[in-house]
Amino acid sequence: MPSTNHNYRHLFVGLDTPVPLYDGTQQPYINLDNAASTPPLRNVQAAVDAFLPYYSSVHRGTGFKSRLSTHAYEAARRAVLRFVNADPAAHTCIFGKNTTEAINKLAHRFPFTDKRDVVLTSGMEHHSNDLPWRNRGKTVHVGLTQDGHLDEADLDRQLGHYAGRVALVAISGASNVTGYLNPIHHLARKAHAAGAQILVDCAQLPPHRRVDMRPLDDPEHLDFLAISAHKMYAPFGTGALVGRREVFAQGDPDMQGGGTVEIVTLDDVVWAGPPDRDEAGSPNTVGAVALAAAIAQLENIGMEAVAAHEAELTAYALQRLQAIPDIHIYGDRDPQRAAQRLGVIPLQVSGVSHFKVAAILGNEFGIGVRSGCFCAHPYILHLLGLSPEDSQQVRERMLAGDKRQMPGLIRASFGLYNTLEEVDALAEPLERIIRGDFRGHYQQEVASGEYHLSDWQPPFEQYFSWETTLLPSFQAGDD
Repeated sequence: MPSTNHNYRHLFVGLDTPVPLYDGTQQPYINLDNAASTPPLRNVQAAVDAFLPYYSSVHRGTGFKSRLSTHAYEAARRAVLRFVNADPAAHTCIFGKNTTEAINKLAHRFPFTDKRDVVLTSGMEHHSNDLPWRNRGKTVHVGLTQDGHLDEADLDRQLGHYAGRVALVAISGASNVTGYLNPIHHLARKAHAAGAQILVDCAQLPPHRRVDMRPLDDPEHLDFLAISAHKMYAPFGTGALVGRREVFAQGDPDMQGGGTVEIVTLDDVVWAGPPDRDEAGSPNTVGAVALAAAIAQLENIGMEAVAAHEAELTAYALQRLQAIPDIHIYGDRDPQRAAQRLGVIPLQVSGVSHFKVAAILGNEFGIGVRSGCFCAHPYILHLLGLSPEDSQQVRERMLAGDKRQMPGLIRASFGLYNTLEEVDALAEPLERIIRGDFRGHYQQEVASGEYHLSDWQPPFEQYFSWETTLLPSFQAGDD
């Protein structure tokens, strides 16, 4: 078996933490669900630990801790802008919970007009870059090729068909299902030539590839992008919307209250400038510090090194998994093109429900994958080749409360810390599942479609319980 050139595992928290298995043993958890959330970096943990003793309110506080917290918060904002090569004079960074909230905010704040009222998105989008637009104007879904790539010819047709009406092209930088990378700067040129702007859903992109917004006078610049820290090795619940400052200097914010105003009378309100106008209430300062720390670590490693490491993992995984009979991989299956995509591999095991495969991997082998439709239902149905009639039958069963036959895939997705040994650790259990070589008796729930062991439940309370293990002892009179 080949070996990767770099091992980044020492940079992360919790990778060697054992988890319980059905057979009564324990083993370190193998996380292959990084497209959903990633484990934290050690420098993120260190940064938060160093900051917490000084944590206080931000903005307008005069005490040292408040001023230091403001300093840390605004430094984090500058770190995000630098990381995506945004111009602080032309762009603003608005912190929020995650990519989903960021895109919803832009959907509320984007300056649609009666003439410019069309959003072009695609059939490969995460729901978060589809549903928010449906309530704001006419949302048009650009078609896909048979293997799930964006159909650029159809994009050209839609830009022509809605000439003069397209306000925004909203596209994913990378698919959370197939790992396909969209040519975002090429698409930006097309959008701008049509008089539109472009938003890139960057939830999947910045943990794996360099992101460059480019200057506004570059025809291939990006107007808006959204990121999530929890996919960038930084928990604590923050994300960012980076976009054209001029857009957020106008209009009413979607959330209104403390911090969003310059002055309020009983009869009038003058809104603050960006980004304050769009950050109502006390912000998640700890989350911003965590995100900035993760950015610093990624910059220190270098995004080219990150991409090279993950391309090696992906190429090996495609080779290893395709050698197993009864496994079908969706999307690009060519290991030679691994560097042209992300390490996200959607697959099916013939004859075994995706729900059941995921349950066995988790309960009996300590491997975390994701199963289902990954918040991209139309894309999954397209990849699976379901006809409109089949899709309607699926919809009717689900509306009736029965998800046992819900279409879906198993998704293995890599992060910076994963290794080739972990690819083998996935392949071997899949081979056993195909042979029927697993121990547990699994029952499927009608309402969720998920499988659970009939005679075992992980003892979660033994591993984490804030009531019994995290509260310090206290006696009256203690100093």
